[in-house]
Amino acid sequence: MSEKHSVNKEKAVLVGVKTGSVNEEDFVYRMDELEALVQTAGGTVEDILVQNREVPDRTTYLGKGKVEELKMLCEERDAAVIIFNDELTPSQVRNLTAETDMKILDRTQLILDIFAGRAKSREGKLQVELAQLSYLLPRLRGQGHVLSRLGGGIGTRGPGETQLEIDQRHIRGRMTEIRRQLEQVVSHRSRYRERRKRNEAFQIALIGYTNSGKSTLLHKLTLSETYAENQLFATLDPTTRQLRLPSGMNVLLTDTVGFIQQLPTTLVAAFRSTLEEVKEADLILHVVDASDPDYYNHEQTVRELLEDLDASTIPVLKVYNKRDMLQSNFFPASDSPATLISAFDNEDLDKLREKIEAVMQNEFAPYFVYIEPWEGKWLHRLQKETILLERLFDEENERYRVRGYASPESSVYHELKQKSTEQQGE
Repeated sequence: MSEKHSVNKEKAVLVGVKTGSVNEEDFVYRMDELEALVQTAGGTVEDILVQNREVPDRTTYLGKGKVEELKMLCEERDAAVIIFNDELTPSQVRNLTAETDMKILDRTQLILDIFAGRAKSREGKLQVELAQLSYLLPRLRGQGHVLSRLGGGIGTRGPGETQLEIDQRHIRGRMTEIRRQLEQVVSHRSRYRERRKRNEAFQIALIGYTNSGKSTLLHKLTLSETYAENQLFATLDPTTRQLRLPSGMNVLLTDTVGFIQQLPTTLVAAFRSTLEEVKEADLILHVVDASDPDYYNHEQTVRELLEDLDASTIPVLKVYNKRDMLQSNFFPASDSPATLISAFDNEDLDKLREKIEAVMQNEFAPYFVYIEPWEGKWLHRLQKETILLERLFDEENERYRVRGYASPESSVYHELKQKSTEQQGE
């Protein structure tokens, strides 16, 4: 039997503690999301165990009676792994492993494992490995027995496969080496960003909760070949494509890694350089799955991460996606410009392109200038670098009358201002 086949058949029991600070509805959504994460990782959920407590138990997360119930449940279901809905402390992992003699994973480790399976680029793989090692370092004690016995399966991809062979000093050495390699990649990415800035391309970042439809939107808007699947974390590596707006202006559209509630801090830290793409954006398209009952909390999660990245001051266009999957009327309250679309409806995509241009126009400054017939390069440049609203040939003066909007920070705008001043002085 191949390893892949055995991973796909791995049976899991999910465990959650509903504390007094979490309402019932939010807790149910979180447990549903955990189940989706397990399926994304290639496992099957055999059963779910829930306990109501004011706070999780400090030693075993669950109360003593529930731990016994969990052991019997795992035996009945023939489960191979127990997955908890919160991040466990190192001592909780050790105690639960000793009590149940089972492989124990928490939500963080599950997400890290999915990222390990999704990473394709060298940078993505290094970032995931750094996050996994950061998570593993304080948890080395007590992990050896269960990992050597079970080997393979969910939670053991990437560096997890060699945990028995590496001690803390080895891990720290490897982390230092990964950081050194990532610095080189980050330096290359920064130079690429600077080149884009010098070329003065207007940059739009697609952000949103995982599986909100960002990659599909990138593909449909730019008619490009990008990986788009109906699964969590389908995209890890940023992808940039050129988008042509209705006026003819070209902008750059970048897809980014999806967010999730309680995204592990080790992942946020490791993927910092990738998420820097968001900070460099001139406009953010915040994509929301309008058909998800928990969409409001998803929006909040993304908003909080934008604040953490110091990107909360960048203009935002809220794109409520999956209109075709809505069962009832949808009237969201939004504090920023918003539109409701389906990424599979061409009319909706046209409407979105127009909305993007309208939001940009609000951020841009107007210009009015005359262009001589022999200044074809100027006309071409205004078409590509600005929102060109009007281009009329003035028969009486034998020149073009041109009107539009341009970014106040762009060189083309400053050159236009100078040209306009000179013309007014004539």
